[in-house]
Amino acid sequence: MRRVPHARRRLLACGAALAAVGLVTTGASSPVEPSYARIALYSEGVALDADGVPRLVPVGAAVVDDPVQRARQDAWLAAGRVPGPDRYRGMAEQALRDLDALVLEDGASLAAGSPYWRYVWPRDASFTAAALARSGHPDDAHAVLAYLARMQASSTVDGVLQARYLPDGSGGVPDARPAQLDGSGWVLWGVAQWYAAAGPGRDAQLEELRELVVSSVGTIRAHVDPVSGLPPAFPDYWEVRERRPTLGTLAPLLAGTRAAAPVLAALGEPPAGDLVARLERGVEGHFAPSYPRRLGGSAQDTAVAWLMPPFGAPDPQVTAAWQDAAAGMARPAGGLAPGEDWKRDGVSWTPETAMWALTAAASGDVEQAEHWLDWLDRHRTARGSLPEKVLHDGSPAAVAPLAWTASTVLLALDELDRQGAVSDP
Repeated sequence: MRRVPHARRRLLACGAALAAVGLVTTGASSPVEPSYARIALYSEGVALDADGVPRLVPVGAAVVDDPVQRARQDAWLAAGRVPGPDRYRGMAEQALRDLDALVLEDGASLAAGSPYWRYVWPRDASFTAAALARSGHPDDAHAVLAYLARMQASSTVDGVLQARYLPDGSGGVPDARPAQLDGSGWVLWGVAQWYAAAGPGRDAQLEELRELVVSSVGTIRAHVDPVSGLPPAFPDYWEVRERRPTLGTLAPLLAGTRAAAPVLAALGEPPAGDLVARLERGVEGHFAPSYPRRLGGSAQDTAVAWLMPPFGAPDPQVTAAWQDAAAGMARPAGGLAPGEDWKRDGVSWTPETAMWALTAAASGDVEQAEHWLDWLDRHRTARGSLPEKVLHDGSPAAVAPLAWTASTVLLALDELDRQGAVSDP
């Protein structure tokens, strides 16, 4: 989540430069509430240029559709499906268009189009692959996973995927931030989502992902203690250095290893049931019953959602903790922060809010899923994209579109389809 170290300081420092080219929009001009620091945030749109490359569109600039690109994207949409009830069609279609714009020809899946986000995060890309596969675009999803496979083969730290990669196919990284073990779990989950949705020819395509799958399982096995079931302290989706193991690392490892069973079987690889049991021991022995963010801590965060469906089987204890976490993460505009002990700046984060929509939908709680989806729909940008953040006054802010949010919303809508949700607006 903290994709830019010391994000507020850096955004403030670059604010003047961005404003000079029309790419910055600050928080509300009216005085903020005393408990909130003034936040300088920028928001950008993404459009395809004549060569099909996503480009930044300055805030307030007119967007003129390229008819060739529009026709190409219309045909791409028609080749798949727009998930969810009709009431969400506008949001779903725009989310798909945004993902299409953010996936480059070689499968590099950008987190967003803006400078500091124009990289490939294994986590975000895995969610993009899952959303593309489940919306009828399995070949695009496979391309995203194949890109991750190439990155995994070219640049890991003791088998651990980097936090993010350059989108040029080199395997290079943009900075020295530490590698993240959670990526091994997310790519396994993404491959499993693609494999379940793909049709004829999937086994031949799966073979191209063999090394990614086998290496990810091996990396998890090598790093998770066989007795405690705990990984070492790694940065997770907060992207800050950690001194203790976090559920933000452990839960994705468990989710990915669980999901990988059909994939391993199809590849003829040994099953990983013992590794699943080891990871479950780590979760239940050290984080239950409240499932806090850090080992030995008390504050909860988004990671508890990754123990819920569709990442794991329903569990009343996990559900209770998931409900408690949402209450503690609530922010003034109606969305959620990344965690209970996240800074009190009044900002709602859309990836976390979308994660609650997804897990509610997958759990059969259609009413709650629609509550969060309605909120996300109301807080889209003027161009209809889903932003990363929403300020305390309800204004969309930060980068837009954000692939992680768009993907998670599409997955939530697909879960509603599976639930047969057809409720009225």
